[in-house]
Amino acid sequence: MNYRSNIWKLYAIRFLQSLILAYVIERLFWEQRGMTIQMVVYTEIIYAVTVVLLEVPSGIIADKWGRKKMILIGALLESGMFLILIFATEFWHFAVAIFLSGIAGSASSGAGNALLYDSLLLEGKEQSFEKFLGRLNVFSVISAILAALCGSLLASQFNFELNYWLSLASMIVSVCLVLLLVEPAIKSEAGESIAFKDYFKTSVRFFRTNPSICLVVLSGMVTGAALSFVWEFWQLYLNRLEIPVVYFGLVSAMFMFLSLPGNLLAHSLINRFKYRTLLLSVSAILTTGFLYVSVIKNITGLVAISIILLVSGIIEPIVSGYMHHRMDSSMRATIDSFQSLGQNAVLILTGLGFGFFSTYFDVFGGFGFIAFICGMFFIYLLFASKDKIE
Repeated sequence: MNYRSNIWKLYAIRFLQSLILAYVIERLFWEQRGMTIQMVVYTEIIYAVTVVLLEVPSGIIADKWGRKKMILIGALLESGMFLILIFATEFWHFAVAIFLSGIAGSASSGAGNALLYDSLLLEGKEQSFEKFLGRLNVFSVISAILAALCGSLLASQFNFELNYWLSLASMIVSVCLVLLLVEPAIKSEAGESIAFKDYFKTSVRFFRTNPSICLVVLSGMVTGAALSFVWEFWQLYLNRLEIPVVYFGLVSAMFMFLSLPGNLLAHSLINRFKYRTLLLSVSAILTTGFLYVSVIKNITGLVAISIILLVSGIIEPIVSGYMHHRMDSSMRATIDSFQSLGQNAVLILTGLGFGFFSTYFDVFGGFGFIAFICGMFFIYLLFASKDKIE
């Protein structure tokens, strides 16, 4: 069986699932339908809670019954989300849509990386996981850039709803491609299949006996949660700077383009620098960048955001690779899901603070709160990681 064919299929699937023209005007579309910043934060919390509750169970199901099935369920639910949003006019409509998206994210997050790693493992190329994951992210970014450029152009000429219809079409095509994936056989060192009820215990034991993995994964959680506020609220930030919507696509494309170098170079950087050095550097830059964005309320804040995105591109390949090289295939999707679970748990806590400070100080105050969180984590990581992360 040629499992390498899964690679190009995953590239194509990620490309289509990132070809979402709706994202470039998402916050404006929601605001147009009556959604305030506080309401948006509530939906983000709904998403995060859903993922926290379902992330690990869905990872266990993926390991037990198949990664392809969970990826398919995720794609179908994402399609349903866009269909609901097209007709959404009340808060509960958006809440239901985001709830479905949370289930979809839980279903596919750990399953996607697990299927990629095991496909490479069966081809004897597992040591190149960071490289292939970085390339997978690059396909996603390139697609998102095209979607942003086309989406902003269409939004300036037509009704915002058109972007959502086209996004729905892209998701439906991705569903068809998911059906072509080949489920890789699990190559486990454990020898025996783990009982369903023991997955959680085994996962907790894995993290408890590997403190270095805990710190690396925690770095990914905090960084991922912080970045989510950039991707969710950059449109409102540009709006407050009075930048016309016609330029949103260019700005979005620039932001996404800046994440490409990190994804492409992550596998090379870990051969030249210590994990601790890379993680501390990213944490320090995020702290400084978010602080600047919150205090300096002019167009130079875009430079700070650009730097944040440029350096943070290395995090996902580094964190995922660090974990996957140290875990057994029989637990791959489950353990990978713990990172997403933790990230969304952090997102819930920071989301409450972000929403509170945004209510009183607009989006600038929200970014100031994120700077505080990143700064506190930098101090913790500086001392906790000493002699633990090689």
